Amino acid sequence: MSDGLNSVQVSRRRFVQATGALIFSAQCPVTFSGKAHAAGSGSIMNSFVRIDANNVITMMANNSEFGNGAYTVMSMMLAEELDVDYRSIALEAAPTTPEYYSPLFREYLTAGSVTTGSTFIPMRTAGAKARAMLLDAASRAWQVPLAELTTRDGAVLHEASGRQSPYGDLLEAISRFAIQPPETVALRDPSEFKILGKPAKRYEGPGKVDGSAEFGIDIKLPGMLYGAIARPPVHGGSVVDFDASEALAMPGVVKAKAIRAGVVVLADSYWRAQKARDKLKITWDRGANAGVSSEQFYSDYRALADTPGMLAEDIGDALGTLSAADDVVEATYEMPLLAHATLEPMNCIAQIEGDRCTIWSGTQYQSNDQEVISRFLGIPQQNVTIHRPLMGGSFGRRSSKTADYTVEAVEAAMGESVPVQIIWSREEDIRSGHYRPLFVHKLRGSVDESGMPQAWHQVAVGQSLMQGTKHDPTYMVRGMDIYSLDGCLQEPFGVFPYGTSYQIPHHRVESHNAPRSGIVPQEWRSVGHTHTGIAYECFLDELAHKGGIDPLELRLRLTKDHPRMNRVLSVLKEKCGWDTPLGPGRGRGVAARIYNISPVAQAVEVTVADNGDFTVDRVVCVVDCGFAVNPLGVEGQVEGGLAYGLGGVAFGNIDIVNGEVQQSNFHDYPVLRLRQMPKVEVHILPSDEPPTGVGEQATTPIAPAVANALFNATGRRVRRFPLSSQGFNLV
Repeated sequence: MSDGLNSVQVSRRRFVQATGALIFSAQCPVTFSGKAHAAGSGSIMNSFVRIDANNVITMMANNSEFGNGAYTVMSMMLAEELDVDYRSIALEAAPTTPEYYSPLFREYLTAGSVTTGSTFIPMRTAGAKARAMLLDAASRAWQVPLAELTTRDGAVLHEASGRQSPYGDLLEAISRFAIQPPETVALRDPSEFKILGKPAKRYEGPGKVDGSAEFGIDIKLPGMLYGAIARPPVHGGSVVDFDASEALAMPGVVKAKAIRAGVVVLADSYWRAQKARDKLKITWDRGANAGVSSEQFYSDYRALADTPGMLAEDIGDALGTLSAADDVVEATYEMPLLAHATLEPMNCIAQIEGDRCTIWSGTQYQSNDQEVISRFLGIPQQNVTIHRPLMGGSFGRRSSKTADYTVEAVEAAMGESVPVQIIWSREEDIRSGHYRPLFVHKLRGSVDESGMPQAWHQVAVGQSLMQGTKHDPTYMVRGMDIYSLDGCLQEPFGVFPYGTSYQIPHHRVESHNAPRSGIVPQEWRSVGHTHTGIAYECFLDELAHKGGIDPLELRLRLTKDHPRMNRVLSVLKEKCGWDTPLGPGRGRGVAARIYNISPVAQAVEVTVADNGDFTVDRVVCVVDCGFAVNPLGVEGQVEGGLAYGLGGVAFGNIDIVNGEVQQSNFHDYPVLRLRQMPKVEVHILPSDEPPTGVGEQATTPIAPAVANALFNATGRRVRRFPLSSQGFNLV
């Protein structure tokens, strides 16, 4: 925490108004069982909380935990209204039923940095309704006025008589008096918060430290077989024929069979399955993508960028203004395919018993996985049960719309009487996974007599994430993928009420959906901002340089009508010491973005050697995420998101030659090392706005801020990424 900025002063009126709007202009209902279950089950239960007779309180978590702190913030919300220690709450992953679907996505999906915002009211309401039932039960059982009762540390108290009762002891009274959850309930005034807004350690942290936490890859079931898949060398390739005789002769090997993904070997251990897989002799059909290459993508996309695209926004007259301008700045920015590189590779266990299928999988997207599996097997969706453990990172990879790694496990388990676990090797994850799509952005701009940006013309070219998927109707607007234009538009576009915070008088943005290929695109942490942020923020710096205006000052002027971002930038200027000169070989850069309503800005300091080696010495990050439910968690997410984005811009690159991915593991697809991590200062602005997420926010500005800092230090612009491809090596 920094300088007390995270201390939050919240007015009740403002907070209620804000949270009532629920930031997404979408209802966020709290559903409860028709009755409060007690008696026979020995527990009282609503959709999100269960209290057992032994006083164990369990929260049904409807969001996934993959390092995002979801379990911590949700347990804090419940505990605040239920009046218990959040660390005393047990957690269960909620079942894949509609009552647990995200109110924003209308699916069981953890994504988009919306967990905190979308659960803030439901979890608190669940706790408050359960507490109201317990108070009602005590009032009736003890025959005392309700107003004389209070709660503390998981017990109801009657101070006048000294009587108190743990919550679990009141279950019988709830059953006896047939007490039901109230229709409405008052939530605690923010001035009364004991837990929310205070720094809290990670709920699942101790288990991760002592090794007791169970991830998907850790699960062992009786009789389980392990599968290793030989995959085609080219995306979209298929098996013509295979010889498994050598593999089947090896100890512990049970079977080898062709599936859609390739050839799977089943054995009594993953090690044995891997070794046997390497003995397979397979004839591959390389398919339609045998000649695909990254360089051809770049060439084709550059050509498309030179042609008119679908019109996303046309404010003023950008084309006419640019045509009349004496001096036009032009730049083309190119961003590569990126792998997710999760530390826990993809894995899934499947068991098929008659017309039922049970899955154990670290997944962000339970309802989609359930839907895809039911369709694949031809069984009712409700017959697919998904158990969700902790996940060792995701960054979007575990929200696959194709449910690829899950379906592989199901297909491998077909015909088997025992569970089957499929584990991807690191090489499989890098070579055969789904990727952040490759993008090319062509920009033209001009400045007026005062040096301010006057006209802006941007053409974005890349493969759509949503085109042709079930999300096409929602996320494709006039044929354009809204994620391809994240943060590029000055006006709302599609389902998102936010865009860039900058106001340029003449602003035109066009888009091309690149032809679909066998390379499957998938959301990468911060989605479209991973490429739009680089193009927009770096080109803005180019215009600042052209106009002779300090880059941060330019952003302050352009956001004068956006008070939240303007405040973020003002605080950033102060906290980073922007006007303090740096020595030779050093540079400072800035970038700012809005992701999911949360404005975030970063100032980066670098030191660059003559040979291009550089260090990122310091990053100052200012974020406005509304009410900070867990300031310590906000800091952690900012630091983690920043580290992920820094590694991606420094050396992230998937290169395809003749249809084959050239990278395979961390030696040639590196991730950020501890020695490369900069000093990070996080400043959380106090706010009475409703909470918004921070899981992806810090990933968005770090790439352009570093590129801008390198220009400030060396005078060299980078327009093709990663930085390592242009002679800048992070050391």
